[in-house]
Amino acid sequence: MTKPIAHIKRTALTVCAAVAVLGHIGTASALSLDIDDIAEMRLERKKANASGKLPLPGTPDLKRLDDRLAEQGVAADAPLFIRVFKAESEMEVWTGDESGRYSLFATYPICYWSGTLGPKEKEGDKQAPEGFYTVNMEQSIHKGAKWEKALNVGYPNAFDRVNLRSGSYILIHGGCASIGCFAMTNAVSHEIYKLATQALEAGQPHIPVHVFPFRMTEGNLAKYNAPEWRSFWSNLKQGYDLFERTRRPPRVSVCGPRYGFTPASRIEALNPGPIEVCPETAQVIADLSRINKRVAEQPEPQTETAEIKTASLAGPASYLGGPITASVVNNRIGENFEQQLAPRKPHSGLSETLTRPLPCSLAMPACRRYAALREQIAHKITVKLDESDRTVKKKKKKRSSHR
Repeated sequence: MTKPIAHIKRTALTVCAAVAVLGHIGTASALSLDIDDIAEMRLERKKANASGKLPLPGTPDLKRLDDRLAEQGVAADAPLFIRVFKAESEMEVWTGDESGRYSLFATYPICYWSGTLGPKEKEGDKQAPEGFYTVNMEQSIHKGAKWEKALNVGYPNAFDRVNLRSGSYILIHGGCASIGCFAMTNAVSHEIYKLATQALEAGQPHIPVHVFPFRMTEGNLAKYNAPEWRSFWSNLKQGYDLFERTRRPPRVSVCGPRYGFTPASRIEALNPGPIEVCPETAQVIADLSRINKRVAEQPEPQTETAEIKTASLAGPASYLGGPITASVVNNRIGENFEQQLAPRKPHSGLSETLTRPLPCSLAMPACRRYAALREQIAHKITVKLDESDRTVKKKKKKRSSHR
């Protein structure tokens, strides 16, 4: 083993989990699968797991973990970095050296991930996410009954929240079934968990976990052409390309509806931090959290009218910044902001003022404050009306029992 890396003292401990491949160790996959092939491969792996035909092809020799670490000269306290590629069903674990650069330690086949290519958008859509996440020590302690040693990737992150995406508990766990998580089989999950917790216990504050729809080459972007995700995937590619050039996980930030990336210094690469959020976007997230449930339950996007589009421009511009305002309004992210709150179930005593669509865009701070206030008032009135209904029902029941 090489001499352990001397880390700067880290305040927050973190955990993250690792990565997979079909049978080759490397940074570029020989696979280029069609959508039908991806689905078929996942089902074949699920059948193999059910029949006990494990490990899956391409799995490293899990019994020789310590030997493999020694053979690659990986330090006992080496920082980790994880990349996930959905189309190839691969998860990679990278380890850092004293220069702050990372080398591929292992590639694991993902047994099963649910959904299709594209990000997770809302709770219950059974979709695996895409984006930039981190795992800390707290996220390595899963209190669920089934997967005690699982890694919570931290969905939704700041980017997801500001883009009105919802959901929770996206894990890297064992088995071969998923409704949004990455199922790695028990043995592989245990190895990834061990590597992650060792790194966290050695002082790594956050383990970066980058989840991509596929290896972000120009060829794959053309192959898996999805107009609704073109802008989002191009944004993901910026972070992918920066790591490919520097071999250091980039600093990731969120300001407005896009990720931002900055090359990491040696110290930053050895001690990855959380995703940074600019003050303006942090305020948007705080505002939306007060009306989060109904924002998350929005109906399908409505056709954008010229009036709505014009009224919305001032809102995004106030925190997203000049040049990108037009693109925000015109792409899917912009449409999310145009969405009104999910319709409230009508109550006979609730004023139409509290249930009708908002007369403004949620991209505007004033509109979010108005929506939050309206939610509070509607909730208080609903509680009183429900109490009154229950009182009336009790009186009716009492009168009927005396007859």
